[in-house]
Amino acid sequence: MKEAMLYRSLKDKRVSCYLCNHHCIIAASKYGFCGVRQNIDGKLYTKVYGEVIAAHVDPIEKKPLYHFLPGTLTFSMATMGCNFRCVFCQNWELSQRTEKKNGGLAGQKFLPEEIVKAAKENGCQSISYTYTEPTIFFEYAYETAKLAKENGLYNTFVTNGYMTDEALETINPYLDACNVDLKSFNEDFYKKICKASLKPVLDSIRFMKKLGIWVEITTLIVPELNDGEKELTQIARFIASIDPDIPWHISRFHPDYKYTSGPATPIKTLRMAFSIGKKEGLNYIYIGNVLGESEDTLCPRCHKILIRRHGFFVSQNKLKDGKCTYCGNPIPGIF
Repeated sequence: MKEAMLYRSLKDKRVSCYLCNHHCIIAASKYGFCGVRQNIDGKLYTKVYGEVIAAHVDPIEKKPLYHFLPGTLTFSMATMGCNFRCVFCQNWELSQRTEKKNGGLAGQKFLPEEIVKAAKENGCQSISYTYTEPTIFFEYAYETAKLAKENGLYNTFVTNGYMTDEALETINPYLDACNVDLKSFNEDFYKKICKASLKPVLDSIRFMKKLGIWVEITTLIVPELNDGEKELTQIARFIASIDPDIPWHISRFHPDYKYTSGPATPIKTLRMAFSIGKKEGLNYIYIGNVLGESEDTLCPRCHKILIRRHGFFVSQNKLKDGKCTYCGNPIPGIF
């Protein structure tokens, strides 16, 4: 247990948490919406510091990050808990388990220095805070990221984008890249499906770009929930309005958690989204969870394949100093 960052004390031993955009006001002995931050006698504590529920060595492409150190390994880690309640969550066994709900920590002790050591021993160039929402284990991620940077490692968040500006500003010196889930472009969707709101996510994406964090965006396309042509156009248009070079990962849904009655996303829907993204001017669009569908990075000028992928693995990389080797066109990213 460790005292939390990013909160203020209020009267009657209540606290105001401003880590994420739920902005919880938490009474004594109660938990925030995330279920892992508790007010104990007027102070806010994180209950998951150092409590790892998942740790793996992954290809960075699995995050997915395609324009960030392609072909390298990343050390992925997570604690339990989340500040969303998505009914179709693909990692619900981890994310929807909390100290408040389950009554006990479900992790193994893994301190920041041990994570950094494990990352280096396994040949990883980065550490990814992923699987669940990294914002809710912010103190743990912050101290690990700081130590990782001191040891020459990069840091990435795979996130729902619901953190506050204060949280982003705090970790910005140590955070290199984010893949943000932009789940929908519909406020009702966020309220009903995620128990959250759309605008803070859009604001976070804009602010990440302003801070100079490398951003890629993923949309899990769920049949009958966010697969309409109008909504996909709105998502693509929003991304293009910020930067047409932001990679958009269109991901295939499979039935899971509380949403098991619907089908997996049809391939034709994914291809439709791909076409919409191109029409709206996006330069880099990828289809995920389907082998052989738009996995490669092409030069937007000469259209030659620069990075060839099969699943999460890179089989060819024709970039040189971040440029196309055929026509010299700069390719945005961290290479």
